[in-house]
Amino acid sequence: MKFFKGQATIVQLQWLVWLAVFLIVFFSMLPQDGFFWSGSFALVNISFYALIIYGNIKFLFPVYYERGKKLQYVLYIIALLIGAGLTRGYLIISLYNSFSPGKPETWTIGTAVNFVMAGFLTYMLSFIFRIAIAYFALKQQSEKILAQKSQAELNLLKSQVQPHFLFNTLNNIYYEAYREAPRTAGLIERLSNIMRYFVDESTKDEVSLQTEIQFIENYIALEKIRIRHEAEIHFTKQCNGEASIPPMLLMTFVENIFKHGIDKSSSHNKVDISLIHEDGYLMFQTRNQIHEKPLKKDSHGFGIQNLRKRLTILFGTKFELKTDYSNQHFTAFLKVPLS
Repeated sequence: MKFFKGQATIVQLQWLVWLAVFLIVFFSMLPQDGFFWSGSFALVNISFYALIIYGNIKFLFPVYYERGKKLQYVLYIIALLIGAGLTRGYLIISLYNSFSPGKPETWTIGTAVNFVMAGFLTYMLSFIFRIAIAYFALKQQSEKILAQKSQAELNLLKSQVQPHFLFNTLNNIYYEAYREAPRTAGLIERLSNIMRYFVDESTKDEVSLQTEIQFIENYIALEKIRIRHEAEIHFTKQCNGEASIPPMLLMTFVENIFKHGIDKSSSHNKVDISLIHEDGYLMFQTRNQIHEKPLKKDSHGFGIQNLRKRLTILFGTKFELKTDYSNQHFTAFLKVPLS
């Protein structure tokens, strides 16, 4: 529904409803009672309808009934209906007598009861009014959420354009490099695969174990080119490629190897990495040398602490994480259940 510009708000919808009720009352009386009497009668009635409805749904019901003060709520509702009914009756009779002085309307107990009972019917309608307001508010909220979701999806599609453009460019460079420098081309291909992993896989809840292994191997290959002398890195794998694992779960240990476990000026760098999938568990272990000037143990701390927090969120207490400094080596061990 549109109201002036944009979508109608809840307040605007209520104004439309009251305007419609006013016009219905006004035009139903206009042929018989004239313009001024019909307008005055409609305005008085609409005002007291609104007083009872909003007095109930905006104040008395939430302040007293919903807080368990039911007796106070009943007493205040009775007072509201009697006060509003008698006041409305008095105003209508006074207006009628002023417009029709030759046929004065008298105030009786029956008249008073009729006005109070009419107020009671309005009170009952207030709950329908409340439900209608809640429905339109929920509907608008749902539409807003859908609009935000659509915008988020659009932004995601836009954000994917640049990475895919970069992937295509890297592929073009790869084919050019392959003719002149096959080793460089291979490194470009690994870089492209790593970037594709970050874009397509890292946002998922789980990725295949084989995909994670491929990511680690690509990372190791690119890190090795920064080392002056060839590093002796053994990566042992005994796993079922069909298993799944949360992405980037093993990278903390691998990153620590190249940050703290490799001496770039030494020709004696030896690293052992093992990944074993057995009996529904994944066991991942890294072992690297500690060189003559080892970093403090806290140098691995932040990454391990963050990893432990993530593991707790993912697996609760169903994991094992250990690190050890001994015999001039640093060893990290992780055991987690796999789905």
